[in-house]
Amino acid sequence: MAEISKATGNDGSGYMLYHSIGQYPGKVTDMAAALSAFATCWGTPNDEQWGYALGQRQRFIDLWSQLLKAPSASLTTTENVTSALAALIMALPREDLEGRVVLVAGDCFPSLHFLLTGLADRYGFTLRTVPLRDGASWVEDEDVVAAWGPEVGLALLTWVSSTSSHRCDLTALMAHGRKQGSVIGVDITQAAGLFDYDCMAVAADFSISTSLKWMCGSPGGGILQVMPDVIARCQPGLRGWFSQDDIFSWDINAFSYAPDIRRFDNGTPSVVACVASVPALEWHAAQDWTKQLEKNRALSDMIIAAADEAGFTLASPRDPAQRGGSVMVRLSDSDQAQALLERLRAAAVFADARGPILRCSPGFMTTEAGVRRLTSALAGDI
Repeated sequence: MAEISKATGNDGSGYMLYHSIGQYPGKVTDMAAALSAFATCWGTPNDEQWGYALGQRQRFIDLWSQLLKAPSASLTTTENVTSALAALIMALPREDLEGRVVLVAGDCFPSLHFLLTGLADRYGFTLRTVPLRDGASWVEDEDVVAAWGPEVGLALLTWVSSTSSHRCDLTALMAHGRKQGSVIGVDITQAAGLFDYDCMAVAADFSISTSLKWMCGSPGGGILQVMPDVIARCQPGLRGWFSQDDIFSWDINAFSYAPDIRRFDNGTPSVVACVASVPALEWHAAQDWTKQLEKNRALSDMIIAAADEAGFTLASPRDPAQRGGSVMVRLSDSDQAQALLERLRAAAVFADARGPILRCSPGFMTTEAGVRRLTSALAGDI
């Protein structure tokens, strides 16, 4: 095991944490240069700071908008997906939520469920969580449909689950939701940057994500995208000088919302996460995504075959059409999972676990050699 670690070093070949942070070749150099340039500008005693800082934030917004094919002026920055969802809920007209149901699947990102549980009484809605079937690893789309009637004011869909990598059928779920008259949002966090997402084609009312995971950016770089017709109906509860069309309007008795997504801004925006994430977004924009996805599928097949050979239970869909970019494997218990992670770490393979569920996401820097080290560990050879 020591010989394997010494031979491979930490070259990224065994990096499989694209469901968590995400790396790409040259990230250290790119991010250091971007942050250094920001520090130089921000620390120079002149009057050029805000033009540079807000320009970098706008570059971040433009790159995300390009990636998601978002309508003009429909995407803004947030700290994370939780704050993005909170901002949207606080902005919706009362009749969309009060006395109605908010629908979410039981395998959604837990932080979002924590938020919805806390907001239910305050905003007068009933939270309906679609449960997993006994022994299942993800919520079935047909169970979401069965729980989704006209009483649902808002539905939050998880495109790819962080616990199983199950990828829901957005087309079918969106079609059903439109018949119910619900506001529909999509958490694209575990898929953005690997799978194509077209805001206009999907036609969700809003989408939320982060610049982590497959996007390979910085923490704190979240996004909220809202369709223009929904923006027009929203009055965000958290508002400030950046929520106005003219941010330099200082008449404290004459506030009015900006006509576009800027109404979801509030006080002085955070820009450092945008600065740190722009290099990753620019790298993404230059990639051949068909090849990147093909690579992910080939490496994922290797992991699935090794798990089968070792007698472990697959906790992700076997069909790639129903699976995100990750492969989850159920081990006997959390102790076995942690012991395996220790062996993998010594062999320069980086994955993680949620209880007994091993999570592996082969991505941009992962190689066949790195996956072979993982498969050897699953077989008990290292």
